[in-house]
Amino acid sequence: MSLIQTVLSFVVALLILVSIHEFGHFYVARRCGVKVLRFSIGFGKVLWSWRDKQGTEYALAALPLGGYVKMLDEREAPVNSDEQSMAFNNKTVWQRIAIVAAGPIANFLLAILLFWVLLLQGQRDLIPQIASVEPGSIAAQAGLEAGQEILSVDAIPTPTWQALNKALLNRLGETGTIAFSVAYPDSHFTYESEGRLDNWLRDSTDPDPVAGLGIKLRLPEIPAVIGEVVAGGVAEAAGFAVGDRLIAVNDIAISDWQFWVDYVRTHPERDMVVLIEREATELRIELRPQAIKDGQHTVGWVGLGAQAGSIPESMIRTYEYTVFGAFVAGVNKTWETSGFVLLSVKKLILGEISTKNLSGPITIAKVAGSSAESGLRSFIGFVALLSVFLAVFNLLPIPVLDGGHLFYYFIEVIKGKPVSDKVQMLGYQVGLFLVISLSVLALYNDIMRL
Repeated sequence: MSLIQTVLSFVVALLILVSIHEFGHFYVARRCGVKVLRFSIGFGKVLWSWRDKQGTEYALAALPLGGYVKMLDEREAPVNSDEQSMAFNNKTVWQRIAIVAAGPIANFLLAILLFWVLLLQGQRDLIPQIASVEPGSIAAQAGLEAGQEILSVDAIPTPTWQALNKALLNRLGETGTIAFSVAYPDSHFTYESEGRLDNWLRDSTDPDPVAGLGIKLRLPEIPAVIGEVVAGGVAEAAGFAVGDRLIAVNDIAISDWQFWVDYVRTHPERDMVVLIEREATELRIELRPQAIKDGQHTVGWVGLGAQAGSIPESMIRTYEYTVFGAFVAGVNKTWETSGFVLLSVKKLILGEISTKNLSGPITIAKVAGSSAESGLRSFIGFVALLSVFLAVFNLLPIPVLDGGHLFYYFIEVIKGKPVSDKVQMLGYQVGLFLVISLSVLALYNDIMRL
């Protein structure tokens, strides 16, 4: 994945999300009769701009990390008497609430639309069947066994890997019992069991909830044939090539690609001799995996990818939706994602999950690039998720964010008069401090991951 692709993917995602968010504010402001002075995508030096017949300037600025809609407002500058009715501050409290809420609502609508488009094509995901259970782990204590399919966690259905991970992520940092419902394939019997969590993965960075239970899920057997050699990796330097079949490492037979991955990850900075087959000829290549950080662990990495292969249909669960069914599923997915974001915020505040899991622009850019590299469908899914995150974050009751303004306006509804300028200014300063502090912490985490 090139740096240019990463940056471009990040900028495209931001432009989409910011444009939709600010258009929500802009559209409702116009409908409420507010004069919009500027609709800007980005901050800083204006690179391009034009004005419409109503006097609104549309601008594209140099720093595409946000945007804003500037409205006529007597609190910011004097307003001519003939335009006072078009000033934002002179609108009713309910009109101001509608204008401010329109940005996050636009992001929610975008997420629903994108999820709907994706779900119209159906869903395919691996069935969560246990391959092995680590002795002494939470899963072992709960009596889970290899070969079982995990049907539900805490009564939440887990028909796919994705559903299982979502259900487990809800329990991060918690103490208490966790309930499982499992069954063997082709069996009519369902087994119920419980495990015990104790501050589960509370201090973990980039937690893997499935591994945290002590479970390995069943993976399709991928042939040990090289499909990709990463440029600049130690494998390329050692002389590996696309199409090579991996036969053995240090005289241990390589059964499939997963065996090779596990062996490399557990042998960082350890010399190994790999026996390969290339064009009907056996060759021996010396290799030393590079040590990299994966969360709190150091693992080996060589820069090889598997050759794409087919996954048996028996391991896949497929869902098809009607047009209306896909829309309902899109709404549900948006709702569930919003709930997960709010739960994560609560756990961060209570210290149930590590602040090291906060991510900033560098991590978001890397994920944007990876999703774009995986294909259009993956990138659309990433934009949809990010749109939900942006909407929920903006609705948090922190002054300087949309949610902070809404908080003040709802107080005005209850009291019958606006919150004093002094209180609003103090809240603004506190909110700005919080947002800047979170941004710095997230950026610091990004740099530490690098």
